Amino acid sequence: MNHFDQTFDNNLDYHALNAMLNLLDSQGQIQFDADKHAARQYFLQHVNQNTVFFHNLREKLDYLIDEGYYDGDVLAQYSTDFQTAIWADAYEYKFRFRTFLGAYKFYASYALKTWDGKRYLERFEDRVVMVALTLAKGDETAAKKLMSEIITGRFQPATPTFLNAGKKSRGELVSCFLLRVEDNMESIGRAVNSSLQLSRRGGGVALMLTNLREQGAPIKGIENQSSGVVPVMKLLEDSFSYANQLGARQGAGAVYLHAHHPDILRFLDTKRENADEKIRIKTLSLGVVIPDITFELAKQNKEMYLFSPYDVERIYGVPFSEISISEYYHQMVDDVRIHKRKINARAFFQTLAEIQFESGYPYIMFEDTVNRANPIEGRISMSNLCSEILQVNQASTFNDDLSYAELGKDISCNLGSINIAKALDGNALANTVEVAVRALNNVSEMSAIASVPSVQHGNDASHAIGLGQMNLHGFLAREQIHYGSEAALDFTNVYFATVLYHCLRTSNQLAIERGTSFDGFAQSSYASGAFFDKYLKQAFIPQTSKIKALFERFKLIPPSQQDWQILRQKVMDHGLYNRNLQAIPPTGSISYINDATASIHPITAKIEIRKEGKIGRVYFPAPYLNHQNAEYYRDAYEIGPQAIIDTYAAATQHVDQGLSLTLFFNDDATTRDINKAQIYAWKKGIKTLYYIRLRQKALEGTQVDGCVSCTL
Repeated sequence: MNHFDQTFDNNLDYHALNAMLNLLDSQGQIQFDADKHAARQYFLQHVNQNTVFFHNLREKLDYLIDEGYYDGDVLAQYSTDFQTAIWADAYEYKFRFRTFLGAYKFYASYALKTWDGKRYLERFEDRVVMVALTLAKGDETAAKKLMSEIITGRFQPATPTFLNAGKKSRGELVSCFLLRVEDNMESIGRAVNSSLQLSRRGGGVALMLTNLREQGAPIKGIENQSSGVVPVMKLLEDSFSYANQLGARQGAGAVYLHAHHPDILRFLDTKRENADEKIRIKTLSLGVVIPDITFELAKQNKEMYLFSPYDVERIYGVPFSEISISEYYHQMVDDVRIHKRKINARAFFQTLAEIQFESGYPYIMFEDTVNRANPIEGRISMSNLCSEILQVNQASTFNDDLSYAELGKDISCNLGSINIAKALDGNALANTVEVAVRALNNVSEMSAIASVPSVQHGNDASHAIGLGQMNLHGFLAREQIHYGSEAALDFTNVYFATVLYHCLRTSNQLAIERGTSFDGFAQSSYASGAFFDKYLKQAFIPQTSKIKALFERFKLIPPSQQDWQILRQKVMDHGLYNRNLQAIPPTGSISYINDATASIHPITAKIEIRKEGKIGRVYFPAPYLNHQNAEYYRDAYEIGPQAIIDTYAAATQHVDQGLSLTLFFNDDATTRDINKAQIYAWKKGIKTLYYIRLRQKALEGTQVDGCVSCTL
């Protein structure tokens, strides 16, 4: 019996076992087995002892329906025999959590609990089946397929869907919402109310403030009356603080402002550490929309003009957000009717980096890059709380009583992600994508939010979804490919092109089955066929021997140019059901329960340290990490911004929406390093940037012998 077995025999609790991940053994090795034992002990010492016992499935389901835990209407769509069969099939997979954190996350955040929150009513298999039954909407074949994809880890619905589906008392299945705010009190009032309504239902809410008149602008012809955007930000922050989803998820909001709005520096100053409490924004996330012209002006070391949204709308007849600033910049500079002021463009980017250094904010949306890639008619003027949703929205107008005079189209995020490694292990990526797209489409169709009609109207018209990806680094490292290497970029390029093909193929099939396309399809580049030009001119197939062999081993066949040509014609003839199909979110909690590296960015540590509620520090080993392949698990700070940007650029060209891209810097980074990375991202065609993360400096003189987080 070795030393570890003796330690385990002494009945260490699961928390202590998990902590051993952060302590090297006597041979200087990471104690991976300790975490596996921690997961087992978590069930023995906690889960099993606190789970309500039922004699059989029928007794359990009857109880959960009668007591108001499960939505009986979901189960009523299926026969008793089918319910018995699908539950038996789910348990036959013999699912096990590989890590303690995966198990802890599920039971702490997702599993159905008794009303007092003290006992568990679901196992992982139960939650998977209820999600599958809910999203399949009575289709037994679809339910079995979806159950299989989720329980094998090939596809994972986003947190709101996985948390809420099938429950009687629940929030929405939707991850987040995007709302326009127009330059009038009715729109502002409606936005605050909508934020309250959506936040209490469990979604993060982003709002576009670009069209609001600046501080000092006239109101009803009287000069110097407007208070600008900051007071509206304070109202929204208070709203999100007040409203949360039954205490299960905190309210979360973001606001976006254009770089050429006169309040842009005040907007950024709200995140300074030393900001006056009257203007300081603590919990609201900030995003800045930056057009190409801003970079050009900075390159030439010129002044950049900030334009009054009030004057722009008065003179041009459309809101500020509907104007291409890059296209009209010089015309607007010369237009004396537009009030404007100027700041130095390089100083603006310096300020941007300073604020990011202090807070990690703001997010950045590269406006012209986004709109050049947009296949849909209309302008994209904002993103969401995680900077991956990029869709066209349409303004509403209101009556004095805040009822809708004209119902616009706002945005909801219907998300879920494919685990790249497990999907390829299944040797049926095309099937996984199809099942996932159909499931997310049903999420979209089930998300009827009457309290905010503009969101429901937009969702009903677009059927927009956001299929994401995760575990790229875990997969590459498992296959002994360095993140950011030539082979890794080759894989990322071809993989995402293949996923796009199957997304479009599935949406086209849905359009044929439903006999209709999304609203606005006829005006899109899909309808004209122009969207497909790139794929007809170039074959997106592996270029390196490593990736060619990989594709052969996993039986992954990328679409040929002929395949693209056939699909192009089908889309032109029959349309697409979903206006938007892909978006790559950051995937937080679902990555842990799915045993995946988050999104497509690198790991932040071989053994990640997290603080989880009352339990305190928890350690998570990178998926597939072992003593033999550790060199392929360089963390994001070691890899650096350029390789991450290159990876995202390879994927971006095949994703119709955005990708949550966080940039990581070592503790010796400067604001100049941040600016250089932003410029590089812009030049590489990146659409959005999410957080800026700086590695925290180690305390001087501190040394912990044998500590993984210190030695790796």
